[in-house]
Amino acid sequence: MKIKIFVVFITCGLFAYAQQEPHYTQYMYNMSMVNAGYMMNEPGIVQVGSLYRTQWVGIDGAPKTANLFANIPLSEKIELGVNYLNDNIGGNINLSENVFNLNAAYKINLKNDLNLSFGIKMGFDHLNFSSLGSNVSADPLFQNSNKTVVNIGAGVFLFHEKYYVGLSSPNLIPSDFDINSDVLYEEASHAFLIGGYVFDINSEFKLKPSTVVKYVGGSPLSFDLSANMLYMNRFELGVSYRYEDAVAGLMGIHITPNLKVGYAYDFNTSKLKTYNNGSHEFIVLYKFDVLGLSKKYSSPRFY
Repeated sequence: MKIKIFVVFITCGLFAYAQQEPHYTQYMYNMSMVNAGYMMNEPGIVQVGSLYRTQWVGIDGAPKTANLFANIPLSEKIELGVNYLNDNIGGNINLSENVFNLNAAYKINLKNDLNLSFGIKMGFDHLNFSSLGSNVSADPLFQNSNKTVVNIGAGVFLFHEKYYVGLSSPNLIPSDFDINSDVLYEEASHAFLIGGYVFDINSEFKLKPSTVVKYVGGSPLSFDLSANMLYMNRFELGVSYRYEDAVAGLMGIHITPNLKVGYAYDFNTSKLKTYNNGSHEFIVLYKFDVLGLSKKYSSPRFY
C-alpha cells in the first residue's frame, strides 16, 4: 500500500509540476483567483464563497483543494478580493500548499456600461513536504521540509453587463521548492486569458459561453471551453471541456436571492480515466447586502 501511495504521489507531483496553479471547473465563480483585476461591480454587496475539489476519486493520495474567498467593494471604483487556498497531494508522503492573497482592483469607466479595471495581487505561498509514517521517511531525499515565498500578480479586466475579457498573471515571481538541492516543485509564471458573453435567449433563459486559456513557459497551452444556461435567474446547467483532460457537467441553484450552491463532475478523457472515478467539485456563494441595495441588483451579472 505504501508503494502504491508513493507511486501515486509521484504521478500527482508531475501533474502539480505541469499545472501548478489550481484549475477549477467552476472557475467562473471566483475569477479573482487568477485575475486580480476582476470586479463584481456591485457597490454595497459583499460576496463570500467556498470551493472544495476532490480530484481523481479512487486514487490514493489524489489532489484535494479547498478555497475560501471574498469580494469586498470599498467604493464605486475600488474593490478588494481575499483568497485562501489549501492544496494537498499524497497520503503519508504529502506535499501541501497554503496560499493567501489580497487583491486590489481599480475601475475606470470607458463609456456607457463598459468598464476597465486594473488589479494587483500580493500574498504568500507556503509549501510543506512531509513523509511521516512512511517507510521512506529515513531517506534524505524524503526529509520533511517547508518554504514560504512571496506571491505578486497583476491583471486587467474589461467588462460590460453582457461580456468580459481579462488578461492576467497571478504569479510574476518564479520560485522553486527543493530538498537536498533536488527540485521537487517549481512555480513558474503563468498567463491567463479569460472571456465570456451572455446571450439573452428570451425573458427566462440566458446562455453564457466562456473560456479560460492558460500559458506556462515550457508547458503545452491549456484551455477550458464552457457553456452555461441560466433559467429564471435561479437554475443553472452547463457543460465544460478541458483540452486533452476532461469533460464536465455543471449545475447550480440560487436557494435564495443571496445564496447559491453549485456542483461539477469531471470525467477524465486522458489516460488517467482508467484509474479513477472522476472528480467532484462543490461551491457555495453568499452575498451580504450591507447597504440595502439588493433591489438595485435584482438581476445581477451572469458572471
